[in-house]
Amino acid sequence: MLPPKAFLDALGSQASRLFNGDTPLPRPEFEAQLKAVVQGALNKLDVVSRDEFDSQMVVLARTRARLEALEAKVAELEEKLTPPAS
Repeated sequence: MLPPKAFLDALGSQASRLFNGDTPLPRPEFEAQLKAVVQGALNKLDVVSRDEFDSQMVVLARTRARLEALEAKVAELEEKLTPPAS
């Protein structure tokens, strides 16, 4: 993962190349190139997409629910195995 300063420096240098072009770009082309620059910079970071994050949250919630059910079952079985105190 890039440190924040290096990330911002790289993003700034790439963006300045777009702004300092000899010929002005049409707006749609400029937007597409800027989007590509930002996307390239974000790809260098250790981040996940919102969809991936949301899907992992669903998996985590399901795993937690199963773990809680297993813990309850183990507690129930331990209770059955424990001899009554006399």
